[in-house]
Amino acid sequence: MDPYPKIIAHRGASGYLPEHTLPSYEMAIQFGVDYIEPDLVITNDGHLVARHDAYLSTTTNVSELPVFQARKRFDPVLGRDDWFTCDFSLDEIKSLRARQPFPGRSLDHDNLYSVPTIEDILALAQKKSAELGREIGVYPETKHPKYFESRGLFYDDALLNALSHYGYEGEGARTCIQSFEDEILKRLAKRTHTPLIYLLEKSDVPNDEVRQSILSDAATYAAGVGPDKALLIDNKGGDTGFVAAAHALGLEVHPWTFRTDQLPKNAKNAADEYRMYFDLGVDALFSDFSDQAIAARDEWLKNRSS
Repeated sequence: MDPYPKIIAHRGASGYLPEHTLPSYEMAIQFGVDYIEPDLVITNDGHLVARHDAYLSTTTNVSELPVFQARKRFDPVLGRDDWFTCDFSLDEIKSLRARQPFPGRSLDHDNLYSVPTIEDILALAQKKSAELGREIGVYPETKHPKYFESRGLFYDDALLNALSHYGYEGEGARTCIQSFEDEILKRLAKRTHTPLIYLLEKSDVPNDEVRQSILSDAATYAAGVGPDKALLIDNKGGDTGFVAAAHALGLEVHPWTFRTDQLPKNAKNAADEYRMYFDLGVDALFSDFSDQAIAARDEWLKNRSS
């Protein structure tokens, strides 16, 4: 474990720019983050592209392009009427432009940036690492693996090959692979030494007994868990014991998601919220506003050493 909590730029600098775009990742890198995080989905020709969802309407201009109007459909698995990445080729995805999906955040950069591939993102991280003299980590998530597999599309080879090509695969590489689905992580554990992180929703862990069972299983294949931050601190601001339970099994804890514009009731401000989680001993955290996360971490480390 690193001697300080790592900051993961959630979807890039998504608090400021349209998420999962190269300018958003580059802004986060300039902030000084430890990792940039691309959520990955799959095109119908097997390419991995960065979108948070398997659908496109909320984060791109697809609904305004006449050429794609006939692609809208209802998906019974995802339960949504939308445009889905698995119905588009890479060239078609590249013709779309990204938008800010969060109400209240700036729309000034809407329709300016294209959707990057995992190769685009890894090349950027490699380039900026060389320019800045520090290794920029990349922390990809496989979104809805079972859904894509049902359509004959798989992450495994495409992701591992891309990571390997850019020097981001295997033991010692500054990479983590994350997923909410443990099956793909267990499969990848047989093929790579890259640290794997099992993501957890709050609803996945209804009590301490279930928590212990989940953590014990995760410890057999993963390097850590990425829990909803609400699993770590209760409504009154008290420690739930999650971090200690995970650490006892040798698992790192990387909670999500910290958003300055969506603070919980038990936090006075963003710095106060970060401090609460740093005090718990988290090993990393995901933030939409990673510049503020870094500032809070620096202040926390300063106070700790004084």
